[in-house]
Amino acid sequence: MEQVIQAFKRRDAELRIPVLRLEIDYELATLHDAMLAEDLETMNKCKRKLKRLSQELILLEV
Repeated sequence: MEQVIQAFKRRDAELRIPVLRLEIDYELATLHDAMLAEDLETMNKCKRKLKRLSQELILLEV
């Protein structure tokens, strides 16, 4: 049973990684726009979200 659970988790990670990369790309673009507009609030939100997304990506790729 444990092997079935591990196989499912691996498949779930394989599907999540490409979506996660797209989310990171979008947040980077949003951060860039916020930097150009000198919008500190949006920059901080983007940085926090990017940190969370990058941590999730690292966990999934291990």
